[in-house]
Amino acid sequence: MSTALLTSAVIHSMAPNFSVTDLIRTADTLKHSGQTAAVESLYENWIQHNPEHPLLYAILFNYGVTLSDAGRLEAARDAFLRAISLDTKFMPAYINLGRVYERMGKVGLALVQWSAALAQMAEVNGTAITNKTTALNQSARTLESASQDEAAESMLLQSLEIDRQQPEVIQHLIALRQRQCEWPVLHGSERFDERTLLEGISPLSAAALTDDPLFQLASAWHYNKVEVGTPVGAMTSWPQAESNTGPLRIGYLSSDLREHAVGYLMTEVLGLHDRSNVEVFAYYCGPAANDTLHAHFRSTADHFIPINEMDDAGAARRISQDGIQILVDLNGYTREARLKLVALRPAPVIVNWLGFPGSMADPYHHYILADDWIIPESHEMYYSEKVLRLPCYQPSSRDRVVGVAPTRAEAGLPEDAVVYCCFNGAHKITRSTLDRWLSVLARVPSSVLWLLDSCETTNARLRSYAASRGIAPERLVFAPKRANAAHLARYPLADLFLDTTPYGAHTTASDALWMGVPVLTLSGRSFASRVCGSLVRAAGIPEMVCASATEFVERAIALGSDQAQLVALRERLSNGRSSCTLFNLSGLVGALEQHFRHMWDDYKSGLRPRPDLANLDVYRELGCQFKHEEIEVQEISDYRGWWLERLRARHVFRPVESDRRLVADEALLKVSDPVSPSGLLRK
Repeated sequence: MSTALLTSAVIHSMAPNFSVTDLIRTADTLKHSGQTAAVESLYENWIQHNPEHPLLYAILFNYGVTLSDAGRLEAARDAFLRAISLDTKFMPAYINLGRVYERMGKVGLALVQWSAALAQMAEVNGTAITNKTTALNQSARTLESASQDEAAESMLLQSLEIDRQQPEVIQHLIALRQRQCEWPVLHGSERFDERTLLEGISPLSAAALTDDPLFQLASAWHYNKVEVGTPVGAMTSWPQAESNTGPLRIGYLSSDLREHAVGYLMTEVLGLHDRSNVEVFAYYCGPAANDTLHAHFRSTADHFIPINEMDDAGAARRISQDGIQILVDLNGYTREARLKLVALRPAPVIVNWLGFPGSMADPYHHYILADDWIIPESHEMYYSEKVLRLPCYQPSSRDRVVGVAPTRAEAGLPEDAVVYCCFNGAHKITRSTLDRWLSVLARVPSSVLWLLDSCETTNARLRSYAASRGIAPERLVFAPKRANAAHLARYPLADLFLDTTPYGAHTTASDALWMGVPVLTLSGRSFASRVCGSLVRAAGIPEMVCASATEFVERAIALGSDQAQLVALRERLSNGRSSCTLFNLSGLVGALEQHFRHMWDDYKSGLRPRPDLANLDVYRELGCQFKHEEIEVQEISDYRGWWLERLRARHVFRPVESDRRLVADEALLKVSDPVSPSGLLRK
């Protein structure tokens, strides 16, 4: 008799008589063995036969959590409501009921539950504190999704004031402040300081904060160690993958195979693969989607497997049983990522590409795909993975649907002005970036800056900052968010796209270049700061990549003052669109397949790369001591020397082991006197 049948027999004959302790232990055993349906049945039987049990409310709560995890939201709602009716002071039921309402799209009802929980938390004890911070955090997340950014930030600040050891809250707060263009982003209080925030920053926020690739690498390592951890049951053998003798089985793991920036970039990739070389599996872990792009991915993959409702262990087993030889992680450290699934190593070779602009800094991503510009050979030290290069890192669909072009008047733009635009998300706009843009506006009097609309308070904050720098606030024009076809159609109204730094344009740059709008960018050292330079070069206008902030400003002013130059650039983009590297998707996919073959050959030969994680604790320690918002690391000319100075100071008191980055030779760290590097944070 199978395990599942034995479990069913146990449930129906023994479950009603289980003690609460035995019930919970049995449920945990079933859950960890992947039998989630059996867990539901176990709780359902016990509840049915124990209607007067004093702990029924707690079991109803556990049952509700199980139903919620399985996506049975209405049944979960009923279980939580019944638990609350039995014990109105049981806070976890309110919190989880709010989460269910949120997932059902009933945001107002979610906030009612969390507010009810907060209102009952007068007593101060450990449990009450935990419940209060949870209610605050859930409320903040929901308010943010409703674009109530200021209220969300207030909730997060209250939560951190209560307990500053909440990495997820720190990450959420930093991201929220970046999205609102609140500077400094790392703003402490009496209960937590700037360094506390920096130590808890997420990899994606670090990419937008500073062009310091060693700090970004170390931050990603720490984030993975804390948030992902060391999984139980990670795979060490893959018999189905190793026994495959047909085309390579390639798995693409993504939450974004839908109407999403990554989805638009990937539009043609799956369909262009040569089926004599590869068999394409797509594992979708995003929200439920029924848009045309999602349907397109379903039809162009050989196998499209939604894993939304699978737990990590179950999804890992499915990928392994499918015989996936190379798993391409299109998420990395981005929203909806299945980080703990990837940590289970469901395939022998794992690749980091496209979703996250930087190194994963973990033990199981073996390769990172880039190109010669994004990661030149001298920059490989900033990555834990082995670097492989495509003709151009970023795919860019040639199947874009473009709507009817509006006039400048319809878009709220002056007819005769020089229109500088940037449609990057507001979280990429730093104070230094805005200062440069305003310097350009000051010296090109007939110009305006056209930005993507944010929430009302963020728009007002940017205009107020412009006014404080002597620029009329109405010269900042905000473009309302539109469907992608309508958004693309308005691009040609702009004369020149001005990039952000250190996190530059990626999909937005491809869109601008496809629509014939020249893009001016400033490449730094980090991955996110160099992608736009790669795209501009691949589009055939390499002179639009600047090496310094001064060059960027002067070039923007010169172009804004010379329409003939802009017209010439537009003509080059238009004439080269069908032949340039940026839009040569067949060439990119062909290069991908060659890399896949080499990866698998290396694996079979015992040459699979081992991620280099040496000394990342040291680089993080030192990186967290620096005031990143006071000095632009991008403008430090001797970056290597700047880091060596701090390593030497640390080595005097706590020796640093040699590595393959900056400490290849320990003699580099020898000093005659202790060093006191400048610019460090002091408590």
